[in-house]
Amino acid sequence: MPFAVYLLALAVFAQGTSEFMLSGLVPGIARDLHVSVPAAGLLTSAFAVGMVAGAPLMAVLSLRWPRRRALLAFLLTFLLAHVAGAVTPGYEVLLVSRVVAALANAGFLAVAMATAIGLAPPDAKGRATSVLLGGITLACVAGVPAGALLGEVWGWRSAFWAVAAALLPAIVAVVRSVPAAPADLHGPTARGESRALRSPRLLVLLLLGALVNGATFCTFTYLAPLLTEATGIGPGWMPAMLALFGLGSFAGVTISGRLADVRPIGLLVGGGVALAAGWAAFAMTAGEPAPAIVLVFVQGTLSFAVGSTLISQALYAAAEAPTLGGGFATAALNVGATAGPWLGGLAIGAGLGFRSPLWVSAALVVAALVVAGAAGTVGRAPRGVAARP
Repeated sequence: MPFAVYLLALAVFAQGTSEFMLSGLVPGIARDLHVSVPAAGLLTSAFAVGMVAGAPLMAVLSLRWPRRRALLAFLLTFLLAHVAGAVTPGYEVLLVSRVVAALANAGFLAVAMATAIGLAPPDAKGRATSVLLGGITLACVAGVPAGALLGEVWGWRSAFWAVAAALLPAIVAVVRSVPAAPADLHGPTARGESRALRSPRLLVLLLLGALVNGATFCTFTYLAPLLTEATGIGPGWMPAMLALFGLGSFAGVTISGRLADVRPIGLLVGGGVALAAGWAAFAMTAGEPAPAIVLVFVQGTLSFAVGSTLISQALYAAAEAPTLGGGFATAALNVGATAGPWLGGLAIGAGLGFRSPLWVSAALVVAALVVAGAAGTVGRAPRGVAARP
């Protein structure tokens, strides 16, 4: 795998840290900016909405840009948004900065996916995708806890400054490692790439990615109250449990990187069935610490192994539209990341308890399996992939 792909993952790590770190900073932001906790929580929703809307929009806007220029523009915008957020005295500016950062993040991911699969060998889209998504999983393992620690010690603004600082080596890496290809004025257009995105197979794969990612974040969002209230694990163990889930997610993208290009069918079918069964088993055994601890790691692994493979298969299916394909893949992931917690919250609000998001996660994965079976999508490999069931 070209070294530039790993450097792109460094930028994804910094951006992933920013996306998830607010969960530990909301109380401090609310106190400092004199707003309610729900209002501070809207900053997370604003970022998610910006990611969903921004991924295809930014992909279209950057189609005719040289990829290095597009990557640098998105990274610099993301950095400046965090500087603005770190120095603002008002909530409104911080809210706008989160939306701008999300748009830049979405655009970067779309172009980075297209760049990574362009730099990788033709039959290694799965590996390239897993390397990029590995940056997000490392953010869950290391970046988010570090941001929470900074917020505790030096205040929430220090976490924003840290993300901005972490982007500087990524910017240098992009300048030095991503080829400076000139803009292709006769290259793909938005209309041309949009035609390539009409493939029914691609649309089904994007739906499956949204369902599986929705299941992942449905439970991950409420993992702390689930483990403290239903399982009885002390609050002091929550950073370790979140890190354990993050380690599982890193293992999952590593597995996907090794198998997604050569055995996607077996990984998706076997992993999908195991994932649905795992969420159900977690719901039934959540009252016992030992199985809960094991399943936190196992479900993190399965979730990201299956999810990463679905995204890489979507990129294979969108081979004639790499930039918009990456944009819509990013949007699909964030649709799931937005809808999953909402559905889990509805279940909890209905009085079904903190185990209920686990059942919702199981139902979402079962829905994905039903859709895949009905469409016949998982049962055949895309052209150009040496898939062996």
